[in-house]
Amino acid sequence: MKLPDLNLIIALDALLEEGSVIGAARRMNLSPPAMSRTLTRIREQLGDPILVKTGRRMVPTPRALALREQVHQTMESAITLLQPESVLSLAALERTFTLHANDVFISAYGGVLLARLREEAPNVGIRFTPENGSDEDSLRDGKVDLYISAMRPLGDDIHVQSLFSTRFMGLAREDHPIFNAEITPQSYAAYEHISVSRRGRARGPIDKQLAESGLLRPISLVVPTFHSGVFSLGNSDLILSLPEHVVRAVQSMGIKARSFALPVTVEAIPIVQAWHPRFQRDAAHRWLRRIIHALCQSCV
Repeated sequence: MKLPDLNLIIALDALLEEGSVIGAARRMNLSPPAMSRTLTRIREQLGDPILVKTGRRMVPTPRALALREQVHQTMESAITLLQPESVLSLAALERTFTLHANDVFISAYGGVLLARLREEAPNVGIRFTPENGSDEDSLRDGKVDLYISAMRPLGDDIHVQSLFSTRFMGLAREDHPIFNAEITPQSYAAYEHISVSRRGRARGPIDKQLAESGLLRPISLVVPTFHSGVFSLGNSDLILSLPEHVVRAVQSMGIKARSFALPVTVEAIPIVQAWHPRFQRDAAHRWLRRIIHALCQSCV
């Protein structure tokens, strides 16, 4: 069987990344006519035009879009395979890692993580970005190094590692009247509450548990983050429910607020770190994952 010219994969990757013959030619140090001939060979090999002209620009065909990620992964795998593994010099490492992380992780480990990384690699940095509805796409596109948040479906090819679990607790001002007696579901539901939701939702698992006892807590304020919820408490009689790891961070800062165990049972939230296969063998990325996992395990 005649094997296809594997150089076409390199050219196809360049064409799909650049979206033009001229851009791909510049990237591969070829003349535009030579790149155009290569595109013709790719079209013949795949039986698809790959790039078609629309107005003054070229756009990929549906087949090209379907192949883009596979072609790019094949390129990266080939590069990794053919290059000797270099020894990672942490002292010389200059890299900023981008992490999609939730409030729970940032509150408990954000500053501590940077200090721990700097012990071995003084020139590294961390960029935290908020969660969004396209976390899996961000991982696939290489826009983020790690997704750190609650466990959720992220695709079969995404690597996932458990970090820790956290449970919800209640938080109120120190002299809140709820502390004058035993905290029961009835007393808990008698006060106005702050709900935390990035999507603006007022109700959640806590409300489902209260509903089983015929109770409905009044939600007077909905905020997007746990941090904004903490600062919204003030001297009010509002009650905020938030993960225990955030509670610890709040109390370590000396904020005048008192925590309490919820009078209803809510399942613990598993927090994981997830990454794309492209980073699986990256030495610096492996080091980052190891530090994060060890840090979380030491504080359990």
